[in-house]
Parts: sequence; C-alpha cells; structure tokens
Amino acid sequence: MRARTAILCSVADQGVAALTNILVLVAAARLSTVADFARFSAVYLVFTVLLGVSGAYTGQPLVLRRGAGEATQGACRSAVVLTVAAAAALGAPLAAVCLAVPGETARALTMLGLVLPVVLGQDVLRYAFSTLQLPHLALTADLVRLLCVLGALSVQQYGAGPARLILVWGLSALPALGLSALLLHRSTAGAPLLLRPMLRRGHLGRRFVVEFGVGNATSQLSVLGLGAVGNPLLVGALRGATTLFGPLNVLFTSATSFGPPLLGRIAGERRRVRATAGLGALLAATAALWATVLALLPERAGRELLGDTWPTAAALLPATGSQYAAMALGTCGLLALRMLDPRTTLSIQVVFSLAAVAFMAGGYALGGVPGAAWGLCLGSLCKAVATWIRVARIRRGIPAPDEAVTADALPSGP
Repeated sequence: MRARTAILCSVADQGVAALTNILVLVAAARLSTVADFARFSAVYLVFTVLLGVSGAYTGQPLVLRRGAGEATQGACRSAVVLTVAAAAALGAPLAAVCLAVPGETARALTMLGLVLPVVLGQDVLRYAFSTLQLPHLALTADLVRLLCVLGALSVQQYGAGPARLILVWGLSALPALGLSALLLHRSTAGAPLLLRPMLRRGHLGRRFVVEFGVGNATSQLSVLGLGAVGNPLLVGALRGATTLFGPLNVLFTSATSFGPPLLGRIAGERRRVRATAGLGALLAATAALWATVLALLPERAGRELLGDTWPTAAALLPATGSQYAAMALGTCGLLALRMLDPRTTLSIQVVFSLAAVAFMAGGYALGGVPGAAWGLCLGSLCKAVATWIRVARIRRGIPAPDEAVTADALPSGP
C-alpha cells in the first residue's frame, strides 16, 4: 500500500474510533440520570485503565516493530492471543467477585468483567493491522463497530441502568471482533505463535506499563479516589467534560500507539522530530478551536449532548480545553522520545504524573471541582514542557543529514 493511502486510511480509522467513543459516552449521558452517568463513568474509567495497560503491554511494543515478515506476523497473532487470554483471566474473577456485592456500580463492574475479552480483543487487533501496514482492514472493522454500537444503543430507553449500558456496549463489539479475527487470520496464516518473548523479563511492554501506570492510570484512579472520599459527582463532571473532547483524546492515544509506523516512513531522525512537533502544534490548535466551539454552544444544544450532566461539564470547559491543548504537545513530545529512545520517557512520566495528581488534589481543596480541573491542566502543561526539553537535548546529539565527516575530524596518525 502506498504511503499516502496508508496515512489516509489510518487517519480515517482514528476518526471512526474517536466518533465511536464519544457517541458511546454521549448516548450514556443522554440515557442516564446524573447519578447513573457518574456510576457509568466510574466503570468506564476502570475499563479505560485496563485498556491502557493492555495497549502498553502488547500494542505499543508491537507497533515499534519494523517490516511485515513472518516474525512480525507471528508477533501480531501472539499479541492478540495473549490479550484475549489475559482479559478472560481477569474478567472472570472480576465478574464473580462483583456479582456478590450489592449496588448498581458493582453490577456494572460485573458486566464489564464479562465483556472485557471482547472489547480488549477488538482493540489489540487494531494495533496488529497497524503493525502489518494494513490500516484499511482496521478501518473496515471499526466501521462495523460504529454501526453496531449505534444500533444497539439507539434502542435503549431513558433510565437504562449503567450495568445494562455496559453490557450492550461490550456485546456490540462482537461483530467487529469476529471480522477482525478473520481478516488477521487470512493475513498471517502460517505464522508461528510465540508467547514466551512477551512474557520474558526484558519485554519492552513492562516498561510501557509502568509508564502508563504513573502517567495516565494514576491521574484517572485519583479522580475515582476524590469522587469516593469527596464529591461523588466529581467523576461524572470531569468525565462529562472530557467526553466533549473525546475525538482529541482518541487521537492523542492513537498518535502514541499508531504514529511510529507512519512516521517511520520519513527519512532521518531530525525530519521525524520536526514532523512530530508540527503534529503537536496542529493538535494543540485543534484542541483550542474545539474548546471555543463548545464554549459557544447554547445550553439547549449542550443538554442534547450530555443531558443533565451538561451544566457541570460546561463549567469545566476552559480548564479542560487548556488541558487538552497542553496534552497535545506533551503526547507528541512523548512520541518523539519513543522514536529517538523509548527508554527515556519513564522518568518524565513518573515525576510529572505524580505532580499532576498533587496539582489536582490541591486544586480540589482550593476550588472544588473547577480547581481540580485546573490542577490537571497545570500538570499536563508541566509534562509537555519537560518532554520537549528532553527531546531538544537528545536532538542536539543527532548529526544533520548533510553533515559529512571530513579529514580534519579523523584522528591523526602517531
């Protein structure tokens, strides 16, 4: 496939995935009361953490592979098998334990445990197609996913509980999972299944899981913690605001996950870094523009999007929009570091993600829910600045493409 066609298919696929995610949350907000949407958001946040761990361990090391030979095909098949098996091993006890716990949130977590292999399996197949440079197959499967989830949620009535919505959302991924598995089998038939390399101690996915844990999961779980000990509606308010930026959120994740195969087509490290910086500026400008559009929405249109959650989410738009602009720069900075040296990002993730949690907690103590949102924004801004400082330092050590070694640079004889 030509590079231009591959890029267009990848961009279209990310757009479809982004649209699917935002429509799921919009539908849940419109079908739920404020309290039920907060419960749905809490469970969906748990899924988001598990999705991030899965992508970090299997997906991100996968897309860093070069070439589409038998070894890469075998790695793709192995990643899918390992992800589905691990999701089943985790989902079954989660469903069993939560089944014995009373409450709507526990019921929703039970449903999440049942559908976990389906939703995680469908996601890792997208990484496999990206690695094999077959983005048109991922696009086909994601279009099926979009149509199925829209059809399933459109027949639900207002007041549907979070457990029912989680179950419907998860099962709607079955057709896309089946289609993706069939397409992958045809593309990798005969490739070996090698699980041991992904279970060894030196597997790069372990480092990426640690980075995700301190970089993303920490802040997300901290939101759940503040909701548990403080205001329970905090989770729904922050989730409602971030739902409005759903397309950007998916694009940020996709840039880290699926960017390396596309940017790897660009010759020269310096050119790749410049392209990544340009992508960050473009995404930051898009985030600012999107925040402006949302801020200008009339209340009636906002309630059509998020229902009863709109007033609390609208109050957080300035902080959330600023945070996403900073996240665009930070995400692309991490992408540049992944291409330059994937082992240099852990320290940044540890320091500034913990700082973001502290900023969020301090902001909540000083200004309630809006203060927590501005604290998250400050944490994202600090991480973006630190990331690009690290990129600049590494980039200074990369010779220019036209830089040649002259005779004066050679060591003189004895």
